[in-house]
Parts: sequence; C-alpha cells; structure tokens
Amino acid sequence: MNNNNIIKHSKFLSLVLRHKPQTIGIDLDKNGWVDIDILIQKMSDFGKNLTREELYFIVENNSKKRFAINEVDNKIRANQGHSLNIDLGFEAIQPPEILYHGTAQRFLASIFENGLEKRNRHHVHMSANKVTATSVGQRHGKPIISEVKALEMFKDSFQFFLSENGVWLTDKVPSKYLNKNENNV
Repeated sequence: MNNNNIIKHSKFLSLVLRHKPQTIGIDLDKNGWVDIDILIQKMSDFGKNLTREELYFIVENNSKKRFAINEVDNKIRANQGHSLNIDLGFEAIQPPEILYHGTAQRFLASIFENGLEKRNRHHVHMSANKVTATSVGQRHGKPIISEVKALEMFKDSFQFFLSENGVWLTDKVPSKYLNKNENNV
C-alpha cells in the first residue's frame, strides 16, 4: 500500500468513524465501535477496497493514532474528534499544569475573546507539548500556540480527559485560562 493510499484510506476512515458513518451505511454503537468485517465490506461496496491487513497497518502506523481496535480484535473506532453523539468512556483525570492548543493565527482574536470552543466536536483538543500543537496549527494556516492553564482550570472544577492517543480533551477553555503569546512559533 503506497503512502497516498494510506492517507486517502485514513481520511476516509476518519470521515465514517468520526462524522458520517451513513456515507457507507454502517452503524456505530454507543461507544463508537463498528465490526471490522462489516466496515471492510461496506467500504468495498462503496468502492474503497481495504484488506484487514491494510486496516491494521493504518491503525498501527497512523502518526496521530486516530484509531483503536478492541481487545478481541473484531471492532474498530476513532479515538476522539467525533461530531456524533458517542460515549468514549473517558474518565476525568488531573491534567498537567500547562497544555497547548495549536490553531491558525487568523483565529487568535476570536479565541482570546470567546475562549476555545468545541464547536461541532465533543471536546476541545489539546496536547502536552508545543511540537504537537504546532503540527495541528499548521493544518489551518500560520500556526499559533495557546498555553492553557489546565491545572488551574481543573482546580476550578473543569474536567479533563486523556484519549488513547495522548490528546487532552475538555469541554471548553474560557479565555481567562489562556496565556497570550503571539511570538511563540
């Protein structure tokens, strides 16, 4: 499987496992899981041929670890980023003192006015390091990294969750918990 096919299949998997399972006629359970054999068959019916081995390769080698396969090796789901009503079963935990959120410079004024909002997703996504946040921000334009005072938020009763692939999640980040640093990238 060449790199272009891996990227195309990974993006398509993100679409159907995070946002639009109806595209290929699959149903996700309440925790976002779908049977691997059904997924592969429905993708094939849609013209997106993918073997089980290729699927495993994508899951194992996706740099962002977007997907997980269950313990009994028969179901797959996206780790986070859903716009669907999915219960990923995360338990609230204490975050580090500072987390980072990467975005494009053009969104900075809105962020410092309104805070970080989850919009059509389940959570606001953050990372534990600037490198990852920079990578995320670059997808949207010139990257800007906001420091999130996560431990202070936690002490003020905000909940934080850590996904299987190391992405920190919370429902919102009011602007008072953001450190403005426009020259950080």
